[in-house]
Amino acid sequence: MRPYELIKAKRDGKRLSPEDIRAFIDAYTAGTVPDYQMAALCMAVFFQGMDAVELGAWARAMLQSGEVVDLSDTPGVKVDKHSTGGVGDKVSVSLAPLAAACGVPVPMISGRGLGHTGGTVDKLLSIPGFKMDVPVPEYRRLVREVGCCLISQTEAIAPADKKLYALRDVTATVDCIPLIASSIMSKKLAEGIDALVLDVKVGSGAFMKKVEDARTLARTMIGIGAEMGRKVTALLTDMNQPLGRAVGNALEIIEAVEMLHGRAPADYTEVTMALTAEMLVLGGKASSIAQARQMLEKVIADGSAVRKLKEIVQSQGGDPRAIDDYTRLPQARATVDVVQAPRDGFVTVIDTEAVGLAAVALGAGRQRVDSIIDPAVGFTLLRKEGEPVKAGEPVVRVHYNDPAPLEDVKARLARAYQFGPQAPAPRPLVIERLE
Repeated sequence: MRPYELIKAKRDGKRLSPEDIRAFIDAYTAGTVPDYQMAALCMAVFFQGMDAVELGAWARAMLQSGEVVDLSDTPGVKVDKHSTGGVGDKVSVSLAPLAAACGVPVPMISGRGLGHTGGTVDKLLSIPGFKMDVPVPEYRRLVREVGCCLISQTEAIAPADKKLYALRDVTATVDCIPLIASSIMSKKLAEGIDALVLDVKVGSGAFMKKVEDARTLARTMIGIGAEMGRKVTALLTDMNQPLGRAVGNALEIIEAVEMLHGRAPADYTEVTMALTAEMLVLGGKASSIAQARQMLEKVIADGSAVRKLKEIVQSQGGDPRAIDDYTRLPQARATVDVVQAPRDGFVTVIDTEAVGLAAVALGAGRQRVDSIIDPAVGFTLLRKEGEPVKAGEPVVRVHYNDPAPLEDVKARLARAYQFGPQAPAPRPLVIERLE
């Protein structure tokens, strides 16, 4: 099939053959299928979906578009974690050193921000000197010797997904279960892992707004993992408000380090602990979640988790002093407190996607593929859902450099917050576990 015929067939709801899918993705990777035709096919998939045969073929073609890393020379069960994306989700930055400090090798390929969500790559690159474009041989060495390596996608690993990831971000095809599942699993299986923990976000700040959609996505990825012979566990976690209080790249690095000192907000700490505990069990370092949590509490208390983060940062060219001295991280020139509570009461709702889009408007995320991110800017949430407020009290602190987008950002944040006379009922942070 020619690309036009393939796009038309999927637009009309027809099944694509594995051979045609493989040929299309190979041609896109090679550059003979242009972005606009891949964007058209993605939009057709968005509306028509893919069945199990198509999805398996798509994921395998993405996986095999580049090198599949062999980490057999690293002893132990190699385990990674992936989040489907949220606002304030800096879990990977603290989870990776926690798991590595407990003896689980963590090979982690991370992504940039997508749409309104932040990306681990963008957060880590706010650490001065930190390099994520690590060659595959060096990546293998660091996983073996340091116990962890956090890299962005290279040209060698799942190059089809690397191209498609950026394209989906700007063509409104991010929140599509087949494309999300195949994107995640292609690059995760290419990085050399034995097992994977999935953090599938649910709520206003997630791509999956409903539990049933998140469950479908989790089961789709677990199925792809099983087909490829990998153990996969998924937690559905709440994203109806930003995770923690920091939104923005350098600000989130600070909060991640604070978590390793035991000083982070309770919601962020709990989600991180729950996901990392799953990694320890899959990695054979703990026989139960309870034992795993005890191990994690120990490496936080004795400082070995922070030391492991410094080792990771130094091994990848970053300045480990920034982990102790936050002034070495990018700093915004000014702050302003915004969104005054209209009356005494409580924060009742935070439209988390709106907060994420406000961060993009401020410069913390990308509006185009080639947008330059400002690592210093972002928000500190002074009040979150269920917390009391006094009339006239601001609930968000904006950290900014360029004042030009400030009025737009203020308006977006004002629309994101709702207040009421009573606190809303608390929601569980971990909604469901699937394996």
